[in-house]
Amino acid sequence: MSILTSVFALIGVVLLGGLIVTIVDAYKQKSLIKILLAFSGGFLLAIAFSHFLPELYASHTSNIGLYVVLGFLVQLILEYFSGGIEHGHVHIHPGKAMPWMLFISLSIHSFIEGIPLAMPEGIQEVLHAGHNHAHSHGFSKHSLLLGILFHQTPVAIALMTLLKSSSFSNMKAWFILFLFALMTPAGMLFGYITQDSLAFINMDILLAVVVGMFLHISTTIIFEASENHRFNFVKLLSILIGVALAMVIQ
Repeated sequence: MSILTSVFALIGVVLLGGLIVTIVDAYKQKSLIKILLAFSGGFLLAIAFSHFLPELYASHTSNIGLYVVLGFLVQLILEYFSGGIEHGHVHIHPGKAMPWMLFISLSIHSFIEGIPLAMPEGIQEVLHAGHNHAHSHGFSKHSLLLGILFHQTPVAIALMTLLKSSSFSNMKAWFILFLFALMTPAGMLFGYITQDSLAFINMDILLAVVVGMFLHISTTIIFEASENHRFNFVKLLSILIGVALAMVIQ
């Protein structure tokens, strides 16, 4: 997938989330968010364990697991400020001012996860020269992009719902949503600009941080998919479909 196509896709899914808020009633939005979150949670968890972690550990990067844990903790801190909107927690107070720390934390998250999208194809061949490995991040880049796209849609729905309930005009709400849509492409652009100055090993570290963030988000989504300690069948099915898709594109 070309850079331009990826950028359009990343912006498009966020704007699609805003459009859903405009044309779908509130009750259906809530149900749709839960289904999309469950699906994305299953997909993110599956690609983390089946795609990224094996490749990261095969790269022989020193203490790579520490960076995965770091990503997990970074997401934990970001969600302290975002209020958990990444996994569907939307606290609506009609007419209240927009909580800007929420927007900033969401933007930081999106920017960080966009950086590894600039990872060059065949990075593992370079890293594994002399180790008789033939791994490539080609599929991983596509998996990473799909994981971001799948997760950004429900997040955009939740964010636009919050924006529309605030004191903002409709035009200002769309403008802020568009700014948010630019964050992941901005991270990807930053990755491309700094690619020559960053050693390949650093890109693996950045990917490890993003994987840690994915693990936090996906496990939280899956744990919260059960209500009163019982799984809703539709949510369970959505999680399984997400996992199955991740296995198919391996």
